[in-house]
Amino acid sequence: MQNPTTVAGCLRQGQASGLERVDAQILLLHSLQRPLHDRAWLLTHDVDTLTPVQTATWQDALQRRLGGEPVAYITGRKDFFGLTLAVDARVLDPRPDTETLVEWALACLPESAPETPSPRILDLGTGSGAVALALQHARPDATVWAVDASEDALAVARANAARLHLGVQFMASDWLCAVDVLRTGRFDLIVSNPPYVAEGDPHLAALTHEPLSALTSGADGLEDIRRIIAQAPAYLAPGGWLLLEHGWDQAAAVQSLLQAAGFAQVQSRQDLAGIQRCTGGCWHSEG
Repeated sequence: MQNPTTVAGCLRQGQASGLERVDAQILLLHSLQRPLHDRAWLLTHDVDTLTPVQTATWQDALQRRLGGEPVAYITGRKDFFGLTLAVDARVLDPRPDTETLVEWALACLPESAPETPSPRILDLGTGSGAVALALQHARPDATVWAVDASEDALAVARANAARLHLGVQFMASDWLCAVDVLRTGRFDLIVSNPPYVAEGDPHLAALTHEPLSALTSGADGLEDIRRIIAQAPAYLAPGGWLLLEHGWDQAAAVQSLLQAAGFAQVQSRQDLAGIQRCTGGCWHSEG
């Protein structure tokens, strides 16, 4: 094996230890204080020697990742829908699958025009602010609110909004309980990536570094989704949409819950892997 204190040697060490190649590359770039997307740089600097400080940072990052800690927590950063977010153990590591929710949400909004009222959007359980900030960035004409029951999560989200200069408005709320519709108006779109893992699910063993309250939701994983569906109609404008991310096998159940609550045009959307990742419906018009 090459000297593990060279770029190439560190990458070999990472892969020999069982790391995915892309994880090893990102962690090494982090250790070298290089842009995390600049993986081509590693190829052209493979014989460069790390300093003792860089080597120590790499070894620490390697051991943390081997211990199951998400790469985003180690680097403190995660790219999501074209934005670079600061993340840590106070919030979930944003998944690429959730970009499906953002894409669908944007498709539900009317095109921006001078005669069109600004759309009002609410993101429930915002965590790092990923979904709300992506929507605000894509639709600067929109008024975007984001809520979370965790003050720690809101601190992360607010810091991301300030750094990205995006005017999302944040508030603490257990789902919709503290949202004052007289203040915000009814929403044209409510989106949420809520907890949806069943308590006792064996996959939780691999997620011990992430906040459990943002992952699990009752015996079947649908407890929070039921609450959101029950509360949302009172906050949606006529013709407004409710879009929910959920687990790989929950689309049919969420469709049934939406239909039973009176939503129309109930349907699901697939993620890049072809899995039905999000389900939503349109609240009926008045009259």
